[in-house]
Amino acid sequence: MVNHWTPDDIPEQTGRTALITGGNSGIGLETAHALARQGARVILAGRTQSKLDHAAEAVRAATPEARTDTLVLDLSDLSSVRDAATRIAETETVDLLFNNAGVMNLPKRRTTHDGLEMTVGTNHLGHFAFDAQVWPAVRRSSAPRVVTVSAIAARWPMGRLDDLMSEKSYRPMGAYAKSKRANIVYTLELARRAASSPVEALVVHPGSAMTALQQHGNGALSRIITPIAARLLMGSTEGAAWPSLYAATSPYVQSGRFIGPAGRDQTSGTPKPAKLPTGADDPAEGSRLWAASEQLTGVRFGVEAGSAI
Repeated sequence: MVNHWTPDDIPEQTGRTALITGGNSGIGLETAHALARQGARVILAGRTQSKLDHAAEAVRAATPEARTDTLVLDLSDLSSVRDAATRIAETETVDLLFNNAGVMNLPKRRTTHDGLEMTVGTNHLGHFAFDAQVWPAVRRSSAPRVVTVSAIAARWPMGRLDDLMSEKSYRPMGAYAKSKRANIVYTLELARRAASSPVEALVVHPGSAMTALQQHGNGALSRIITPIAARLLMGSTEGAAWPSLYAATSPYVQSGRFIGPAGRDQTSGTPKPAKLPTGADDPAEGSRLWAASEQLTGVRFGVEAGSAI
């Protein structure tokens, strides 16, 4: 583990391909910029082709030699997930897979196209189904890493996974906390299942930064508080991408680690191992979530516990 790290320390990435969900804005776009500067080809995945095209143009404007592609992917629609994953699985080798996209603080309980609670359905289940179906492209890489973006909210008590779909009660940030805990539990279970393979699975939290996630803030109070918090408490979007970039490229990390910024209140700074939410590394919880995710999505992720892949 290094004492100080910045994206300037990213090793040469020429010949490697990174696929980034939510790659058209915020942390995902900053991740794409940094990797493109180091020679990686980046595939930007998101819901809207026009926004993806704009983001790809921005990456090429900053790094003229950058190689970019786009992928229309709506994580809240399992048919879109299937179509996007099939396209990649049939034709690509993915060296770095970033489960980055997400939604938060939806004022009312909403459901996805497939009837799943929207926040968990997008942030966890959409990624679970995408990863499962894009897995052939990951397996083609000689040194693949899967990096999932969680959040500090994963530590909140309201993030327990016993009512995953918030059918008994719904709180906007409670659903978000569940989705972010699920991101961690899933990634650690994936690391266990992939232990006999070259695949490394890591999970990160970005600290605090003002990104597109905050667009769902509700009411006048939120509109007043959010800009103040952005100025006083939050780091930059560029800095918020550092844990993802470190987890994806550093030779000092190990599969199954949780990485976050080392600064005060863990809002910014050099990435380092972070404290896990209580019980998130329990294999029993990992197994339960894996089974529930397969059942809810109807997608079997064929990585059996203890098997090589």
